[in-house]
Amino acid sequence: MANKGTCKAKDCDKEAVAKNYCRKHYRLWKAGEMPKPRYKICTFEKCRKPRFRQSLCEEHYATETGKGAAPAPAAEAPAPAA
Repeated sequence: MANKGTCKAKDCDKEAVAKNYCRKHYRLWKAGEMPKPRYKICTFEKCRKPRFRQSLCEEHYATETGKGAAPAPAAEAPAPAA
């Protein structure tokens, strides 16, 4: 097996395993926690909006964390007067 070199993460001298990262930094890269993250869009299933915080778009960040302006609930139709 050929030597793949060392991890490209700053101050890491471990052997590179994938994408020129060691196992630890590759796992962090996949999770979007490295300076140059894997995903640039919301990681919520089937959402293609740009990321806002914690790998989510503004809408999903607000609903997941309870912070920010959550989408307004649909208004119910008034009951007919009898």
